[in-house]
Amino acid sequence: MAAMPWLVSDDRVLASVEVAETPAMRRRGLLRRDAIDGALFLQPANSVHTIGMRFAIDVAHLDDESNVLRIVTMRPGRIGRPVPGARAVVEAESGSFERWGLSVGDHVEVRR
Repeated sequence: MAAMPWLVSDDRVLASVEVAETPAMRRRGLLRRDAIDGALFLQPANSVHTIGMRFAIDVAHLDDESNVLRIVTMRPGRIGRPVPGARAVVEAESGSFERWGLSVGDHVEVRR
């Protein structure tokens, strides 16, 4: 079994991360879940929605160099607007980014 990848910012491990590597995985996202332990990384993506989701999420939009362009918290049943220049998205339970100290301008990466 492969090791779980980690979401890292400036050599700080923020959380374990699931990588949505296929279109089907990106479409499913966090639907039909009651929670997520860690984060979900979606690429390519420049917007997300929370229609059908059971919990609020923090969303970080990343540029092509994995710098955080925008952070929002979305309640269930919302449609996020596309973010110009965004190439990927990180999703986590609402409140996670504050706990992790993740801010606009931070560089993040997935390390395996």
